[in-house]
Amino acid sequence: MHIVLVEPEIPQNTGNIARTCAATRTTLHLIHPLGFSIDEKQVRRAGLDYWHMVTIEEHPSFDQLVSQYPDAPYFFATTKAPRSYCEASFPPDAFLVFGRESRGLPEDLLHQNYDRCIRIPMVEGARSLNLGNSVAIVLYEALRQNGFTGLQGAGRLTQY
Repeated sequence: MHIVLVEPEIPQNTGNIARTCAATRTTLHLIHPLGFSIDEKQVRRAGLDYWHMVTIEEHPSFDQLVSQYPDAPYFFATTKAPRSYCEASFPPDAFLVFGRESRGLPEDLLHQNYDRCIRIPMVEGARSLNLGNSVAIVLYEALRQNGFTGLQGAGRLTQY
């Protein structure tokens, strides 16, 4: 799986998403410009001891990402989507694309890919969910559809 953050603005959100990516062996793609440096203390603090476990790729633009992965299946998370993320069928190599915290994904990108836009159902009037929460919700559905391949399915209590 791949998570794509287009021009993220809040370092703590990106750090939390990086931690989710580390825990799920998901590649994180960051599309520039970023609203912060990934060396910033807040980003690293949110990811804490997970940074060595996450694969991060930085791209100067979304077009550059697409030229690097031209045949990838892209899904665009937006409150303007025609269908729920639960209605999508996510292949194991899916790229789940999320926009900026303040504005979401660019309208022209949504128009070009409207048939691949998905939304998280919410009550009318709710603007959006936190970016980290949105990523986790959609990513775990995609992972569930693919049988959580490579992830630990059960925990174990320690003996006293």
